[in-house]
Amino acid sequence: MTKESRRKRLHVGNAIVLALLALLMVIVFGASVGETSIPPEVIAKTIGNKIFAAGFELDPIDSGIVWNYRMSRAVVATCCGAALAVSGVILQSLLRNALADPYLLGISAGASTGAVTVAIIGIGGGLISLSLGAFIGAILAFGLIALLASRAGHLNAYIVLTGVAGSQLFNALTSLIVTKSANADQARGIMFWLLGNLSGMRWSDVWVALPVSVLGFLVCQYHSRALDAFTFGRDSAASLGINVQFVQIVLIGTAAMMTATMVSLVGSIGFVGLVIPHVTRFLFGGAHGYLIPLSALIGAIFLVACDVISRVLLPGQVLPIGVVTALIGAPAFAVILTRLRKNGRC
Repeated sequence: MTKESRRKRLHVGNAIVLALLALLMVIVFGASVGETSIPPEVIAKTIGNKIFAAGFELDPIDSGIVWNYRMSRAVVATCCGAALAVSGVILQSLLRNALADPYLLGISAGASTGAVTVAIIGIGGGLISLSLGAFIGAILAFGLIALLASRAGHLNAYIVLTGVAGSQLFNALTSLIVTKSANADQARGIMFWLLGNLSGMRWSDVWVALPVSVLGFLVCQYHSRALDAFTFGRDSAASLGINVQFVQIVLIGTAAMMTATMVSLVGSIGFVGLVIPHVTRFLFGGAHGYLIPLSALIGAIFLVACDVISRVLLPGQVLPIGVVTALIGAPAFAVILTRLRKNGRC
């Protein structure tokens, strides 16, 4: 190992440690913010009681608010941010398109349509869960978009254009289902959920989000060397002994699984999978062995912070988290687009 490689590894290792500390801090801060302000030491003691049976004397109301409402919400936000950021890394790398992400490629829109179809129309007669419906919708949406792009002559060149069109199609189908089949209360709840909503997250949701995000991360990290090979194209990857079709199916399926699960829990949240991978590449380079874990951590920090902002931006009112990510992500996307144009990649 060269001196430069050791320096790079040390730099990335320090960055991961700092990111973990920052994530812990933002989770604690998020758990302290709300209609009832709770000191950080109460949060730390609550966690100690629940996990380590520390036996600290606490107000049961404060302890219940921290553990049953705010911590579960923060953990789901962490899983969601990490999963969406990693999905963005995977799609951008496999398709060699800097603008690819689950939102632009229609995966989020398809997952929303699948989830709404199960929730409102009741397709499957109760045998299909909301997450499974979202997953089926995500796979169908991406399959349709990839087919249209390949028929146009070049998958990588046209995938974003067909993704935008596909997103609009599936968003329209979702709106049609809600308008035709939902009552007023259902419609109001679904539309708020589609903009991103972490308000109802409980520990039962954590046990759905956490395994999916961890499994998805491990699968993607395992294939990090293969993703490095895809940087130079499918032919170069194949020449290095990569089973191109198998890797593409596994990783795109993993990205769709993570996206669909998160959409089924919190709704459609844009810009995380688009912006976070570019920020991470800018800071730490494009080697996927580093890019995937750092994107996961930065995505988690970003979404937990956005959740905190959504609760404090308007006093007495909680904004959909998708509104906050869009307000932050859209200007960042404009900067990224400008940089890509200057570099001749867009």
